[in-house]
Amino acid sequence: MKKYLFLFAFLIAFVQFSIAQVKWDADPLHSNVHFSVNHLGISFVDGLFQKMSGTVETKNDKDWNGATFNFTIETASIDTRVKQRDDHLRSDDFFNAEKYPHITLKNGKLTKVKGDKYTLNGDLTIRDVTKTVAFDVTFHGVITDPWGNTRAGLTGTIEIDRTAFNIKYDNKLPSGVDEVGKKVKIEVNTELVKQ
Repeated sequence: MKKYLFLFAFLIAFVQFSIAQVKWDADPLHSNVHFSVNHLGISFVDGLFQKMSGTVETKNDKDWNGATFNFTIETASIDTRVKQRDDHLRSDDFFNAEKYPHITLKNGKLTKVKGDKYTLNGDLTIRDVTKTVAFDVTFHGVITDPWGNTRAGLTGTIEIDRTAFNIKYDNKLPSGVDEVGKKVKIEVNTELVKQ
């Protein structure tokens, strides 16, 4: 009898835990991924990826500590406002968008630091390389929009070494300065809609 009572209690706890999870989807019309990289050692080129999708699970609307993140970016959607440059970035010198159509962040876990500041640790995959990375995240809050939807906003920033992800374009000026810098600054803005 005790065995069955324990099993029953376990099932109730499991159901309550499952119900407690809140699911959110990234709103593609109000989410974006921007980047900037040094050019010729004297300026910066910036751009964005136009297509991103993502899901988040939280304990509830208000508690985001421990939230889990899974996001996907379409590499072919890169846009720096110059077609020739975008085509080059889609080539094997950079992303090889045909062979590696997605950049992913999987198993991301949000950890509260203080106030509205968090750290997001997750597995970032670019091309054929996966590395655990840490984003600095600012949580902008939760609101009810004019149409009755519950929305949350976050901004994540990180700087990565592109060569660590096999993006090894390495042309140099006669002075030895990289044509394209190795460090890339990334900013992800996402507006999430509660499901």
